[in-house]
Amino acid sequence: MRSFGKKGLNVFALVLGILILFSSCSFPGGTEQTTAATAAVMEDGRPVTVSFAYTPSDKRRPLAGFAGQAAYRDEAADKSLVYIDVLWKEIEPAEGVYDFSAFAEENHLAEWREDGRHAVLRFECDKPGEELHMDIPQWLYDKTGDGTFYSADDSHKGYSPDYDNPVFIEAHRKVIAALADYFSDDNFIAFVELGSLGHWGEWHVYYGKTDGATMPFEETRNVYVEHYHSAFEGVHLLMRRPFRIAAQKGLGLFDDTAGKPHETRTFLQWIEKGGDYSPTEEKNALVPMPDFWKNAPVGGEFNSDISFSQMLGVDLAQTMSLLELCHTTFLGPHYPTANSEKNGQGYETAIEKVEDLLGYHLRIRQAEAMQVGDEVVFTLRWCNEGIAPFYYDWPVELYFYNGAGELVATEPLDLALTDVVPGEADAYAEARVSKKICTDVSVYVGIKDPMTDECTVPICIDAAERDGQYLLFKLK
Repeated sequence: MRSFGKKGLNVFALVLGILILFSSCSFPGGTEQTTAATAAVMEDGRPVTVSFAYTPSDKRRPLAGFAGQAAYRDEAADKSLVYIDVLWKEIEPAEGVYDFSAFAEENHLAEWREDGRHAVLRFECDKPGEELHMDIPQWLYDKTGDGTFYSADDSHKGYSPDYDNPVFIEAHRKVIAALADYFSDDNFIAFVELGSLGHWGEWHVYYGKTDGATMPFEETRNVYVEHYHSAFEGVHLLMRRPFRIAAQKGLGLFDDTAGKPHETRTFLQWIEKGGDYSPTEEKNALVPMPDFWKNAPVGGEFNSDISFSQMLGVDLAQTMSLLELCHTTFLGPHYPTANSEKNGQGYETAIEKVEDLLGYHLRIRQAEAMQVGDEVVFTLRWCNEGIAPFYYDWPVELYFYNGAGELVATEPLDLALTDVVPGEADAYAEARVSKKICTDVSVYVGIKDPMTDECTVPICIDAAERDGQYLLFKLK
């Protein structure tokens, strides 16, 4: 990818723009959505430029928005992300025996993959509930058994392991490796929230002062981080707080108190200034990470202490402002579904606004085509109107269709989507294509999901669309 400053723009200012209104039509083998779109026509090799206005899309945005609980079809029905929490006891019934069959069926993994969804994953060793129970396998408890059973109240009971136990640590390394290997065949897992430690995998023991549950110190915590970092290659990892190791390894963060002003502002303060880690009373265990969001995502879920009627009603502007300050990409599994008064019924418009705010909104400001010798050079100027980047470099391609609507060629654009960052300079991408290909064709652009091999990422421009691809030019 190339980036140009003002000098580069002066070159393109010399290009002659010829704009015509492109009327929609249908093509064999593809579907085209009727839109009020403009397209540029290049005739006899003359250079041409077309500018696009920002046009919001109502299409699902992969890797952004709300993440519904994968186990509940109704919650995740229309979301691009699903949320999967894994309890250790569910996948390792005997030591070294990893069985994902029941887990996969319960979470409808085959269905979500087939439908082109991606997942947020969190592994948990201690999930408080209404019954006294364990979330680690019985065999592991038999080998360790040095944790703490707690019963804080009627809805917060469970077992907190001793995370410093070397037997427990080694078993954790192996199960995380097995979990990563199970999901390694495709790009289904988009984000992994580092769980494992503390209640709900949130790296705290909320009831620790009364039930005896404790958290390990930095040296041990870093061992658990290394387990994830070694196992999940090419997947973004997120931590609950900006620990020193998160900054060192370029990890993302997640805020499970989104929408609660005081807690989210504390989260933002950690990011800006660092701070102490209260569960172990370690000074300066949290470090500043003010610009991490430009390279790694922010996730989390809405808090459950404030009603959605408040967060989406009188406090809507504040809720959206806090999410924007955090540069949040996704929230789930606790998010407003509007299927009951408790879950936001009556605030459907506000829910849409919040979901639309999250993550990226990619668009093209300008596209140019110029014949140079036996080639046509295409240059596209990209920007991001969202609050966060697109965190994976999915392929961006040009598609060439003849008059019969048949695909005759594709050509990759040299664009790294991760470089298209909100608030920063536009990114320029170029492709050089043989003049023979560029004869009596319509040129589209699309962003391809490596998991589905389909163009699924909406590009927010006022252009005709077919199969997730957007019209740029007609070449004659």
